[in-house]
Amino acid sequence: MPKVITFGEIMLRLSTPGYLRFSQAREFAATFGGGEANVAVSLANYGIETEFVTRFPKNDIAQSCIRDLHSYGVGTKHCIFGGDRLGIYFLETGAVARASKVIYDRAHSAISEIEKGMIDWDKVFEGADWFHWTGITPAISQGAADVCLEAIKAANRLGVTVSCDLNYRKNLWKYGKTASEVMPALVEGCDVILGNEEDAEKVFGIKPEGFDVTATKGEVNAAEFESVCRQLMAKFPRAKKVIITLRGSINANHNTWGGVLFDGEKLYQSPRYDITHIVDRVGGGDSFMGGLIYGLLTYAGDDQKALNFAVAASCLKHTIFGDYNQVTAAEVENLMKGDGSGRVSR
Repeated sequence: MPKVITFGEIMLRLSTPGYLRFSQAREFAATFGGGEANVAVSLANYGIETEFVTRFPKNDIAQSCIRDLHSYGVGTKHCIFGGDRLGIYFLETGAVARASKVIYDRAHSAISEIEKGMIDWDKVFEGADWFHWTGITPAISQGAADVCLEAIKAANRLGVTVSCDLNYRKNLWKYGKTASEVMPALVEGCDVILGNEEDAEKVFGIKPEGFDVTATKGEVNAAEFESVCRQLMAKFPRAKKVIITLRGSINANHNTWGGVLFDGEKLYQSPRYDITHIVDRVGGGDSFMGGLIYGLLTYAGDDQKALNFAVAASCLKHTIFGDYNQVTAAEVENLMKGDGSGRVSR
C-alpha cells in the first residue's frame, strides 16, 4: 500500500450555524481543519496509509484534535510537541451574493514557532512514497517555511514524490517576506504542482492570456490554461505534472467546477460539474488534491482518470459540512460513472 506524508498546520475551526453572520451568532460549531490535514483525511478515507506531521501544544484541545485525526485513520506518530496554542479560524458561510468570510486567530501557534532540526525527516520518510505540502505552511512564519524546505530537500534526496498546492493566502504573509520571495525555492523541489489562476498570478506573475476571472459568470474555458501550465513547467523543470482547478463562481451557493492536467505534452480536461447548492466549499481544493494523489497512485499511467477522480471527489466535498471530505473511493467512482442523482442508497 502506498504511504503519503503531509506537513502543515491544523486548526480549531469555529463556524457560525447555517448562514448566520458573525454579528448574529451566539454559538459556533467546533471542528478541525487545515490544508494538509484535509488531504490526509481524504486519502485515509480512500484506504491510503497517511501520516500528518505538525507541531502541537501540550493541551486538551490538541489532544482532541489528535483523537479526531485518529478517528479517520490518519497517523500522527511523527508529530512533535511544544508552544502554547493551537491556531483557530472563524468561518461565516456566505449565501448568494454575500461571500463567505474567514477570520484567523493563529498568531504564535505551536507550528509558527517550529525550527529546523526539530523533525527527523529521514525517519518520517521511511517507507513513504509521497510528500505533500501547501503554500499556507510557508506563509505562517519563517520557521515554518524553513522546515517545509528542509522536508522537501529530504524527500528529494530520498526519492519521495513531492506535491504542492500553491494555495496563496494574502492575509497570512505577515512576517516580512512575500510569497514571491519564498515560494520559488520550495516549488523547485516539486514533481506535481496544483493551483488556480489566482495562485499562479499572485505568486509567480503567471496568468492565462485573455482571461478575466471576474467576467466568467461561471463559464471557464479550460484550454486557456494550457499556457499557465507551460509557464509553470518552464519555471520549475522538475515538475512532471501541473494541474489547474477551474471554478466558475455564479454566486456563493452556485459554482461550476472542473480542472485540467498538463503532463508536458498533453492537456487533459475533466468533466465540468454544475454545483447548484453548495453546503460548504472550504476544503474544496484540498479534497481535489487528496483525490488527485489517490488517482495518480491508484490509476498509474491514466492521468485522465486520476483527474476525473479528483474533480468528482471535490464535487462531493461541496455537499459536506466541515473541512474534511468524508467520502469513500466507491462513492467518488459512482459519481464518475454518472450517478449524480442523489437517490437514497438502500
